[in-house]
Amino acid sequence: MRPMQRISPATLKSWIGDGQELAILDAREDGEFGRSHLFWANPCGLSRAELRARAILPRLATRIACVDGGPREGQSGLADRLATYLQGIGCTNVSVMEGGTPAWEAAGYVLFSGVNVPSKAFGEWVEHHYHTPSIDPAELQAMRASGERMVILDSRPMDEFRRMSIPGAIDVPGGELVYRIGDIAPDPQTTIVVNCAGRTRSIMGAESLRSAGLPNKVVALRNGTMGWELAGFACETGRTDTYRPGTPESLPAALARATAFAERAGVRTLRRADLPALLADTMRTTYLLDVRDPAEYAAGHLAGSRSAPGGQLVQATDQWVAVRGARIVLVDDTGVRARMAGGWLRQLGGWEVLVLEDGLEGRLESGPWRPACPEADAIRPTTVTPAALSALLAEGGAQVVQLSRSIDFREAHIPGAFWGVRTRLASLAPRLAADRPVVVAAPEQAIARLAIPELQALVPAPVRLLEGGLAAWREAGLPLAADRRTPEDADCLDTYLRPYDRNEGVEAAMHDYLSWEIDLVNEVARDGDARFGSPETRM
Repeated sequence: MRPMQRISPATLKSWIGDGQELAILDAREDGEFGRSHLFWANPCGLSRAELRARAILPRLATRIACVDGGPREGQSGLADRLATYLQGIGCTNVSVMEGGTPAWEAAGYVLFSGVNVPSKAFGEWVEHHYHTPSIDPAELQAMRASGERMVILDSRPMDEFRRMSIPGAIDVPGGELVYRIGDIAPDPQTTIVVNCAGRTRSIMGAESLRSAGLPNKVVALRNGTMGWELAGFACETGRTDTYRPGTPESLPAALARATAFAERAGVRTLRRADLPALLADTMRTTYLLDVRDPAEYAAGHLAGSRSAPGGQLVQATDQWVAVRGARIVLVDDTGVRARMAGGWLRQLGGWEVLVLEDGLEGRLESGPWRPACPEADAIRPTTVTPAALSALLAEGGAQVVQLSRSIDFREAHIPGAFWGVRTRLASLAPRLAADRPVVVAAPEQAIARLAIPELQALVPAPVRLLEGGLAAWREAGLPLAADRRTPEDADCLDTYLRPYDRNEGVEAAMHDYLSWEIDLVNEVARDGDARFGSPETRM
């Protein structure tokens, strides 16, 4: 293995603007990453690096810079560990930025808090650039009380909508809005209000409809459900109201609108016969992303594509696309959703974006997307069935380590389970008894498998794998516990907590979050590395 290349913050800063491919990967866990990071950095925490790295690096020869929190944050060495792993899987152009984020700041460069920062900042830029109109919660409540002809469209995924929603809203994720609006609101006199939890998806959803040329009055709900609750109004919970599934009757109008929008942004089209040459190109990174609803993807998709619902792709681009200067190929069934997502991606990151016209014709694969993880596949642990584990727990004959995200653990965990993160198992080991087997459970079998030898090296008790993971436990009808306070907020290093994920200070956190989003435009201007707007319009 070649010696690790080390670079200064100034070198990395110059790389960001040199027009060549570049991926900046931060080796810290998501919660740590969210406290302070580079604008174009992508989270690639060591506890999930085996799953994440291959998913966001389709071409292993791309230029990669690894970053961590440096000595000031007590996180020196994480970037080296990530870089070493990347070299081990075949990455050939890997560097470590010396000194981590403190060195970046000391060099006079800007650090950002939060997650999905490029997408969030882009949303604020869109509002300023396109003058996206918005209304505050009191105005919306007055419109509802007056009986004005209107629809309220929540642009978040269903799981977020179910947790809290504006009374009377229906769930229409952002990538579906232009595609389905003709069926939802065929009367041009109907006012359309788009909301999310905060600002970005409200703005992007409303501006998608406006930029696509919808004749209706379209507004964003200022500050979303957070603003609604801060204004003293109550959200509803547990609702599942949504659009009618299937291809909308208004497809021709939607396709015409989306085509015009995409062409203005410089999105091009591609035929399936030409795709293999792009994927085989050793000089360019190509992402192949299916922007339909995940259920549609699972029913049948192009082999090699990854599920990336259009609205979420724009809202959280750094979860799917790590390489600046890459090529992105988008797939859907009718071309509407791919064109709308592509038009925004062009303006957000300047990527080359192509819509695959016939990507769903011919042979397809089924099932949800799963990341490749040969390291986990190679581990062959002893397994325990859910029924057997339940019996062992009933008689005190086993102990469980559950590797769910902290906020998911709060909502559902095997009764009595210890919560853990792979990179922090050493701190958990003293709490585990030596005279009972340890059973590792996780939502993803790969994560659980990877933890087996790591935990076995720390404890004398035998370590086993829960067969089928948490999904199998649920399917067996076995009980799950919930505890909002475990783990505590301060311990949630694996997740950047949203205001309503917190146990204390929720209202103050909402105010802080909304102020943070609004101020991103100023911070981006200070940083200077985001050049929003399609490349055609910047020339």
